Amino acid sequence: MPSLRDYRDRITSVKSTKKITSAMKMVAASKLRRAQGQAEAAQPYALAMAGMLTRLSANVVVNAASPKLLAGTGSDQRHLIIVVTSDRGLCGGFNSNSVKCARNKINELKRAGKDVSIVCVGRKGYDLLSREFPKDIIHSFKGVFGKKGVEYAQAHKIAQYVLDRLDDNEFDICSLVYNSFHSVMVQEPSCVQLIPFQEALIEGLSEEIDKEVERAVKSPYSFEPSEEEILAKLLPRNLGIQIFRAMLDSSAGEQAARMTAMDNATRNAGDMIGDLTLKYNRARQASITKELIEIISGAEAV
Repeated sequence: MPSLRDYRDRITSVKSTKKITSAMKMVAASKLRRAQGQAEAAQPYALAMAGMLTRLSANVVVNAASPKLLAGTGSDQRHLIIVVTSDRGLCGGFNSNSVKCARNKINELKRAGKDVSIVCVGRKGYDLLSREFPKDIIHSFKGVFGKKGVEYAQAHKIAQYVLDRLDDNEFDICSLVYNSFHSVMVQEPSCVQLIPFQEALIEGLSEEIDKEVERAVKSPYSFEPSEEEILAKLLPRNLGIQIFRAMLDSSAGEQAARMTAMDNATRNAGDMIGDLTLKYNRARQASITKELIEIISGAEAV
């Protein structure tokens, strides 16, 4: 049976842990406001970009001369999966959920006989996926979620890497796996196809973007220069915008998941302290009772 000193040390340790988890909860809540604001601010631009590209692509006849970002390579054998996770842990099942979604997608493609390459954005995704798919990971971007939040320069760097691989004809289809931020309590894993653009246009967009896309297709516009020239300029930028939007969603979702996880940890620590205190009091009462019995027994013996 643990001694009174063991109980006191354990209670002190749990109290220290509770202070840490409570502080982490407050820090996550503070960072969440900023991350959520960034994610919401990026939505109108991404929505307008989706509508414009849909309007343009609807007036273009896709052929072999069309950009690869629009028409693809004509094959679907080689797949590139971009997995967005966080650089840090202690955020519940946030990272494991997105990795699970990516793992299911990868295994599904492998069972179909497809070739799969993986690009990890965030340290945790690489740590988890490297155990099962070490030979399939071709690059890992770590430290992209800085102290000041997500910056477009990081998303542009990732997009440029993907474009370089596409120019080198290293893949046919590119998909993006990330946690879509819906609310503080809900972060849903999503898989969106980015390349080719036409096939991915509707699948990964929200209802609001779907409505904007529908309005855009029905709106008659004339373009100068030609639609093909505009698409050649905008499609690479759209790739960066979609990756940036996914990173912003992931950043906000990470802070929300960490705040929830630390809140649960703080409550569990409080419950554990109460349980340990009860056990300590019982052990102390038993010790006092034992000492009294010994004193009374000794007195009666005299």
